[in-house]
Amino acid sequence: MTKYHPATHHVYLPAAGHDLFLPGYDLLTRVFGFNRAYRTLIDQAGLRPGLSVLEVGCGTGNLIVGARRAEHGIRGVGCDPDPRALARAERKARSLSGLTFDRAYAQELPYGDGEFDRVLSSMMWHHLDENVKPAAAQEFFRVLRPGGSLHLVDIGGEVGDDGGVLARRIRRSAHAAGNLGDAIPRRLSEAGFECRQVGTRRIRLVGPVAFFRAIRPE
Repeated sequence: MTKYHPATHHVYLPAAGHDLFLPGYDLLTRVFGFNRAYRTLIDQAGLRPGLSVLEVGCGTGNLIVGARRAEHGIRGVGCDPDPRALARAERKARSLSGLTFDRAYAQELPYGDGEFDRVLSSMMWHHLDENVKPAAAQEFFRVLRPGGSLHLVDIGGEVGDDGGVLARRIRRSAHAAGNLGDAIPRRLSEAGFECRQVGTRRIRLVGPVAFFRAIRPE
């Protein structure tokens, strides 16, 4: 069952961009080829039995459910501010133990200091307003144990205008613009992480997305 944590009211951008599109969100992610990006991120996280893994901005649960299925020995937690998306995530996870969901915001995570070994984030960072990203980065850092790591994939890094009209519109949007160049590793480094880009993958219609690994120093 989803746990609801009291928090300051915030406006958030739903996973599908608008609640109206949520029923088709999972189909779109499959059509665009995001499942391959999820598998890459899970591989980069180096999951093993006994690890505690948090996905921030889990949406309908594709990534954290995939992580739990890839490594049955982890304790998985997904959080998101969107109750409709969380309801869909819970339905996907009904057959899985060791996986829970919470309603929460990235900048106000309801977890203890050093509670997790891994934090995952997939196509969530560009949903955050620029004035929220510093607090979110600090929260990612806080809930990770020393030596733990954040694994993030999103529009970001050095990208061109290839990929078609939709890809160019996405990268020129106000939300994506704050991710480009060194914006993501710079923001995470300011929070205390040791961060670097570790790969890219082309997503159909979206264009290239970048993978980042950020470690909380021991």
